[in-house]
Amino acid sequence: MGVEKMDMEDTDSTLMEKGNKPPVSRPPNKYETLFQPCLAEIVGTMFFCFVGCVSVIENVPAAGRLQPALVHGLAVAVMVAVMDNISGSHFNPPFTIAIYLCGGMELIMVGPYLACQLIGGVLGAGMAKMMTPADRYFNATGAAFDILKSDTQLSGAIFGEVAMTCLITMVVLLVAVNGKTKTPLAPFLVGCTVIINVLAG
Repeated sequence: MGVEKMDMEDTDSTLMEKGNKPPVSRPPNKYETLFQPCLAEIVGTMFFCFVGCVSVIENVPAAGRLQPALVHGLAVAVMVAVMDNISGSHFNPPFTIAIYLCGGMELIMVGPYLACQLIGGVLGAGMAKMMTPADRYFNATGAAFDILKSDTQLSGAIFGEVAMTCLITMVVLLVAVNGKTKTPLAPFLVGCTVIINVLAG
């Protein structure tokens, strides 16, 4: 009797377990896989360009590079943190291309991402123009505009842009894409890299 009772209890528990099936997860719809990430890229790029442009336009030579460096770095850290699980927080065409080449996204999403980033950048610049006085917008004299004194410095500036873009792209790939080095500190590390780049040149 004792053995039969245990068998009955085991049968009942098995039936109960079969009756409590976990809910079947539905596949993501088109809005979640296409429209939502693209909207996140537009919004993230727009606000990053907006605050970045305003920080440069309203910057004064006395503040040096510190103000735009902190604003750009903190802005990108915040936007990466809040948009990461929606679009991956690219906000920059070189990042999108590099992430695709490293297998971090599908080819079908590269075109829409690039288009959304360009749209977001134009919207952000437009917001900066609406916010700042016309004379300051068209005659910005902050520290970022005082670096190049002659055409002979142009080649060095271009090299610096390429080198610093490679640096931040490498950081993005290592902290946000590579499975061995991916870390929750990605927003902080990317933001710090932006600050370093701006302060360096």
